[in-house]
Amino acid sequence: MARASSRKLAEKKPPDSSLGEIPPGVALLPAAQISALSGDPNFMTSLARGLAVIQAYSHAKALLTISQLSTATGLSRAAVRRCMYTLGKLGLADSEDGRHFSLKPRILTLGHSYVASMPLAKIAQPVLDRVSQLLRESCSIGMLDGRDIIHVANANVTRILAIDLAIGSRVPALYTSMGRVLLAYLPPGELESYLAHAEFTSYTERSIASADKMREALQLVRRNGYALVDQELELGLRAIAVPIHNTDGKAIAALNVGAHAQRVSVQDMLSKFLLQLQAAAQELSMLLK
Repeated sequence: MARASSRKLAEKKPPDSSLGEIPPGVALLPAAQISALSGDPNFMTSLARGLAVIQAYSHAKALLTISQLSTATGLSRAAVRRCMYTLGKLGLADSEDGRHFSLKPRILTLGHSYVASMPLAKIAQPVLDRVSQLLRESCSIGMLDGRDIIHVANANVTRILAIDLAIGSRVPALYTSMGRVLLAYLPPGELESYLAHAEFTSYTERSIASADKMREALQLVRRNGYALVDQELELGLRAIAVPIHNTDGKAIAALNVGAHAQRVSVQDMLSKFLLQLQAAAQELSMLLK
C-alpha cells in the first residue's frame, strides 16, 4: 500500500449522543466525536481530548503549534494547551521553542502495548517474513478502524523502490486492498451504513468515486474472496489482499502484498501472488483457533 495523501477532516453534524456510538465511516473532527459521547457518564472527556491531540500527529506533521492542533482536532486552544502540558509532564511530548510541539519516542509505548498483546501480531511475523521472501515483495497485515486500515504487522523487502509502511500507519480503507476485503465481509446493514457516510476521493483517475460503483466492487470482492486494487490510491502502485478469519469465521484482518505496477502486472498478482496469500491467510486463521 502507498502512503495516502493528506486529507482534510470535514466536520459534520454529530450523531445523536444518546445512541452512544458513531456510525462507521463518518468523518467527524475529534471534538465532534467527543461531544457526541459526552452524555455517557462513564466517558472520560479529558482522556479523549488527550488521545485526539496525539492522533493529530503524523509522518508529515511531526511539529505542530497549538493553533494547528486546535484546527486539526476541533478542540479549543486552551484545551489543546492543557493536553500538551500534561503530555510534556509525562515525558510524551516536548517543545524546543515553546511554540512548536512534537511527540517523544516514549509515546511508542502506547501502541506497543496494543501490538504486543495481540495474538495475531505475535504469530504473524514468521508467516509474513516467509511470504515476503518467497514473493520478493512487501507484505502487510491490517485491521479496519473506521475509515482507515491500520497496519499491525509488516515484512519488507530490501529494494530501492520498496513499499514500506510502518506498524501503526493508516491508509484509507476504501482505496486499499486490505480495506476492501474487510469492508466486503461486513454484515450487509453495517456495510450500507458505512457507504452512506463514506467520503469518496479521486486520488487518481482510476479511483472509484461513487457508492454504487464501490458497492459493485465490494460484491465482486466477496464473491472472489480477494481484493485487487490497481493504482487507485497512487499511480504506479497495486496490491492484492485476502481475509484472515477468526474462530467464528469473521474476517478480523487482511493480508496483502503490494508492488510497483512497472514491476508486477495484474496477471502476476493473480497467478503468482494470490495462492501464496491464501495459503498464508489460512495458516494464520488456523493458528488463531
